[in-house]
Amino acid sequence: MENGSKATSHFSIPEYVLKSSEKKMPRLGFGTAAFPFELPSEVSKKAILQAIEIGYRHFDTAFLYGTEQPLGEAIIEAISVGLIESRDELFITSKLWCSDAHGELVLPALQRSLQNLKLEYLDLYLIHWPLSATPGTYEFPIKEEDFIPMDFNAVWAGMEECQRLGLTKSIGVSNFSCKKLADILAFAKIPPAINQVEMNPLWQQKKLRAFCNENGILLTAYSPLGAKGTPWGTNRVMENEVLNQIAKAKGKTLAQICIRWVYEQGVIVLVKSFNSERMMQNLEIFNWSLSEEELEMINAIPQSRGCDPFTTIDEVWDGEL
Repeated sequence: MENGSKATSHFSIPEYVLKSSEKKMPRLGFGTAAFPFELPSEVSKKAILQAIEIGYRHFDTAFLYGTEQPLGEAIIEAISVGLIESRDELFITSKLWCSDAHGELVLPALQRSLQNLKLEYLDLYLIHWPLSATPGTYEFPIKEEDFIPMDFNAVWAGMEECQRLGLTKSIGVSNFSCKKLADILAFAKIPPAINQVEMNPLWQQKKLRAFCNENGILLTAYSPLGAKGTPWGTNRVMENEVLNQIAKAKGKTLAQICIRWVYEQGVIVLVKSFNSERMMQNLEIFNWSLSEEELEMINAIPQSRGCDPFTTIDEVWDGEL
């Protein structure tokens, strides 16, 4: 699956080739979600342009984040100033929000995202959460009375239609448990290419990784540092003694240790910083590795889920650890 790497002016980011599209997906991506989701678009656009300039080629957005428009504007500007030759050099992911997760609303939701991004196609479109909500409600967090059980058959059929029409090269899911993935795989004509989930040294997702590996689904990790500073995130990753000890001994930042650890598990990792120095540091993880002893130390860290904005909805995770 690994297919060499694409050279940039500063960095070479290894890639996976997605079976569903033959498109190369860089194994390190730039996340654009900044909470609260009300960042001035100029701030997002500037950070994305800077990311393209230093070598990022994989960008993750979602309708809910409010960053589709600034990402689209940054792509247009990056082409016009010669940072990239065409949109085809980038890998762009967006996501279907819960209130659009109804069979008949999937295609219009993707068309609206493409309009925001000023793009003809996405490289990857994901179901954001395995939950539906009242159509037309775009609040976060979602009110409990707005939750509706998802009709997985109808929603996945809508996703498949989007891929058949060429509006997205690949389709996948986000925040899906092994059980929910098995449900989709039982009837999918096009299986999910990706499952994007929280993953870091304190939430290593061993069971889910094994399931995805057996079923040819690639994992993408968000919150490799624990999403500190968000209402649902945790400081535990950044404050972990074992990780801090390894970082100090290696002369690396704690963030670099976490990102490298995810990368070494064969998982695609999303990093998110609009700080130019940290944006560079997050790319500097490819020319060194963790030792067997360090990996064993990280494997022994007690596990607990950090990111859970839907604590009242019991069936999201199906009790999986």
